Amino acid sequence: MIEVSHLTRVFRTYKKIPGFWGGVRGLFKREFEETAAAKDISFSIAEGEFVGFLGPNGAGKTTTLKMLSGLIYPTSGTARVAGYDPTKRENAYRRLFALVLGQKNQLWWDLPAIESFHLLRAIYAIPEAQFQAALDELVDLLAVREKLNVMVRELSLGERMKMELIAALLHRPRVLFLDEPTIGLDVVSQKKVRQFLRDYNRRHRVTILLTSHYMADIQELCERVIVIHKGRKIYDGALDRLENAGGAKKKIITFLPAATASDTFPETWKSRHAQTTTRTDDGKFTLCVPSDTVVAVSQEILSTGPVADITIEDVPLEDVIAELFSAQA
Repeated sequence: MIEVSHLTRVFRTYKKIPGFWGGVRGLFKREFEETAAAKDISFSIAEGEFVGFLGPNGAGKTTTLKMLSGLIYPTSGTARVAGYDPTKRENAYRRLFALVLGQKNQLWWDLPAIESFHLLRAIYAIPEAQFQAALDELVDLLAVREKLNVMVRELSLGERMKMELIAALLHRPRVLFLDEPTIGLDVVSQKKVRQFLRDYNRRHRVTILLTSHYMADIQELCERVIVIHKGRKIYDGALDRLENAGGAKKKIITFLPAATASDTFPETWKSRHAQTTTRTDDGKFTLCVPSDTVVAVSQEILSTGPVADITIEDVPLEDVIAELFSAQA
């Protein structure tokens, strides 16, 4: 469904010298710098896949989505979505995808959402029966029927995002680009949006490319992730193998009694096994160790004296990805 080959986008920006005379000088001689937001990115996504698109701020995620949507043109490389070239911005192509930006609104702020939905029906020339069927399904899945006639400005952030999703899906797109759709939402709203996206993907086999800084979104929705850093792709594969890409590790969290914690920290096993160690004033020690040494380290911790509590956890996905970023720095 999506084929991206060596996609690159370079932005050329003017470097203004501060002050009045800097502005005058800029009238006659300007200095520019080039920033590559996307560098030689290649990947392919099959129909019906739900793929996470990860990276830190400024990595090039939104730029890539905008190139796939035809909003901006690539400096070099090619992209094909459902057989179409996004740069041509053909009407047939624009009818088969939708782009939802978590920090941008497409609904009219001072009108009820239902008014914007009818406007979109006219723009996409959706038959009335098809429009009503799609609207009924979406408002019931998202449980917002009673909010359709409320002005958008009076809706909560979670309710507005649900309306944005409805607006994007009314014309039954085959491809959905989501750029941080749960940003700023509370935990309950995030969960409802994730449940909706999961169900909708399974029901209609829509191809979805999702960017998010909330790892819960990725872990609950995506089996595959693409990670980019400084415009370059650094990982593309199954989510459950991403941890191995950063090294198989476990996190040991232990609480020592106040008297023990105030003593000298057991440097013997700390230096021999732990790759990273943190300590807090309340006697909590956190160690990141290779998976194959978890048993040995735990035994040594228990043998040092009284232990109030000990927990073994998987290293959070955020930490694994952060390590990938630091390795590529």
